[in-house]
Amino acid sequence: MIAERIIDGKRLKPDDNLDFLLTTPLEQLQTGAKLIQKEFFGNHIDFCTIINGKSGRCGENCKYCAQSARHKTGIAEYPFLSPEKILKVALDDEKAGVNRFSVVTSGRNLDENSFERAIEAYKVLHAKLKINLCASHGILTFEQLKKLKSAGVTRYHHNLETSRRFFPQICTTHTFEDRIRTIKLAQAANLEVCSGGIIGMGENWQDRIDLAFELANLGIKSIPINILNPIKGTPLENLKILAPEEILRTISIFRYINPTAHIRLAAGRKFLPDNGASAFLHGASAAITGNMLTTSNTNIKSDLKMIFELGLTNKFQEE
Repeated sequence: MIAERIIDGKRLKPDDNLDFLLTTPLEQLQTGAKLIQKEFFGNHIDFCTIINGKSGRCGENCKYCAQSARHKTGIAEYPFLSPEKILKVALDDEKAGVNRFSVVTSGRNLDENSFERAIEAYKVLHAKLKINLCASHGILTFEQLKKLKSAGVTRYHHNLETSRRFFPQICTTHTFEDRIRTIKLAQAANLEVCSGGIIGMGENWQDRIDLAFELANLGIKSIPINILNPIKGTPLENLKILAPEEILRTISIFRYINPTAHIRLAAGRKFLPDNGASAFLHGASAAITGNMLTTSNTNIKSDLKMIFELGLTNKFQEE
């Protein structure tokens, strides 16, 4: 069984015969994904929360994004939040039992003033919180990434979004290589990296497999899988939402190709049965949760209740 060989040390390669990923019955493929997940993560599920630290007015043209100034979505727009407001949310999330907290911002990157506000906020969070800090601020320089590390950030989030081939169909204001470069700079700054993508944007199965291998080659520790929720006012507003079976197969595929990385359920989890319960048992070892999420009918309390009922645990609560 290929899952047992992966547990024993085999790693899939792009030139392997990977037909089984698409032809194996879903239930059978999920059984293997469950074995791999159990081996490397036991019963633990890693939960992170996010706060939108700066919203809207983004100059990039990513077709899926509600925050692009090029799209008319009616999203709220505001500058970088105060450290006090961010800290209040972070303390509540920590108390609720999550593992890590992230500030995310719109835009290609942060201007000088916003970046300094971010550093100030992270220093406050680092002094007050026990959980890990993550950051997501676009295409930063090596010097900026080092400053994040010094301020207490342990992980940088920067999605590849899709395959190298399909990326130009989704965004033309920056390149796939821009994203690869940022990830490598973050790693050079001794930050772990969280990077994944969005499925359901019109890509094919090979694009998803190629993305999984790109992330494996980069040594990514946390891979969020977002399911596109077509937003009115964006160029992708008329796309059909993926069927649950296709989402679950994608999660299993990423688990086979990235056995030791957290496969993290992200946006669009509401399109899965039981808000992702089956996925947590068959490949997904992490999720974005939170009481401020607007794209999913979930909160920290309900997510913790779900995994406990599934016989899983949240590692942070056991430490």
